[in-house]
Amino acid sequence: MRFRLLDAALNELRGTTRHYRKIRPELGVKFKDAVMSAFDRIEMWPLSGTKADGNVRICRLKRFPYGLVYVSRETEIVIVAVMHLHRRPGYWKRRLKDLGP
Repeated sequence: MRFRLLDAALNELRGTTRHYRKIRPELGVKFKDAVMSAFDRIEMWPLSGTKADGNVRICRLKRFPYGLVYVSRETEIVIVAVMHLHRRPGYWKRRLKDLGP
């Protein structure tokens, strides 16, 4: 299964990684590792994430207050957001129109 990140999700991933790297360089590495682990879990069990809205799910990251908001399709998994779990819930919903067919 291939992954596709919406541009906004990619920007969130990069920004959050930079944020943790500024705090401590190894935190940036650990954050990226947590994201990769979440990708692996989503790929293995795409329907295991917490249902958020319709066919949108959230896979929580280990050790960080973030989750990957995603939609699983037949040919791909689309990452809609790299969301902080305690800020602005639902802000990512406006991005669903960018998923395409």
